Amino acid sequence: MDLIDQLRIFIKVANSGGFTPAAAQLDMPRPTVSLAIQRLEARLGTRLLHRTTRCVRLTRDGQSLLARADTLVSDADELEQLFHTHSATIEGHLRVDAPSRIARRIIAPALPDFFAQYPKVSLELGASDRAVDLVREGVDCALRVGQVTPNNLMLRPLGQLTLVNCASPAYLARFGIPRAPADLVHHQAVHYASGSGGVEPWEWQHSGKTHTQTMAGQVTVNNAESYIACALAGLGLIQVPAFDVHDHLAKGELIAVLKNWQAPAMPIQLVYPHHRHPSRRLQAFNNWLAAQVMPLTASGEQ
Repeated sequence: MDLIDQLRIFIKVANSGGFTPAAAQLDMPRPTVSLAIQRLEARLGTRLLHRTTRCVRLTRDGQSLLARADTLVSDADELEQLFHTHSATIEGHLRVDAPSRIARRIIAPALPDFFAQYPKVSLELGASDRAVDLVREGVDCALRVGQVTPNNLMLRPLGQLTLVNCASPAYLARFGIPRAPADLVHHQAVHYASGSGGVEPWEWQHSGKTHTQTMAGQVTVNNAESYIACALAGLGLIQVPAFDVHDHLAKGELIAVLKNWQAPAMPIQLVYPHHRHPSRRLQAFNNWLAAQVMPLTASGEQ
């Protein structure tokens, strides 16, 4: 095992906080990971990790190495692919994460096209509405909707998702159709719990300003699938990207309301850990994924 391979393993151990999660991410036996770190420490003549029964943490020398190792590994990967121009030479494994609805409705159905272009790339697709820690969980890139705090992440904006207010016919038959924000006090919403644990308020724009209101409601969810399912079940009003409910609106299963008081559009972006040179397989996937997502932002529908 050469130095670059040892550094690649060291980065995974340092970022994941242990040998076991690093081994899982690298698809290696745990003893192989442990031995690689031992040999790297012997090679450099210093201890890189403090080991405990629960986790590992970096020594001061380990912190110094981590600050440079990521760049060295990225440069090595880029150098190895420098003169490979055909898509068939792009290979390796990627771990990506996307919101559940987009993963199921947009990404998964289009993956045969990606693999036809890049047959030597394998993909692990996570579908979650929580903001995963890309570095700690070993994720190469993620698609995120809403405002993102960079925190050592590179951002690639893809556009804005238009939101629509809607509810089921059964709900509107029971509570009436809201005609203006003042009517919301007589209505219920399906509550959406953000990643921070708080419930998102109802929002709308008027005269260039964003207004919010706390809504009554009996159910709180933490993912888009359940959010839309509760609306279809007649449990309240929702605010959701228009492409997510396009089919339901077309079939009359949901009805758009308060069309003059829409919530601000939500930014959608690709995020990935900060590297000077993202690998060619990551660049290829990011470009492909951007092409799948950007049509959603053009008209707000799919």
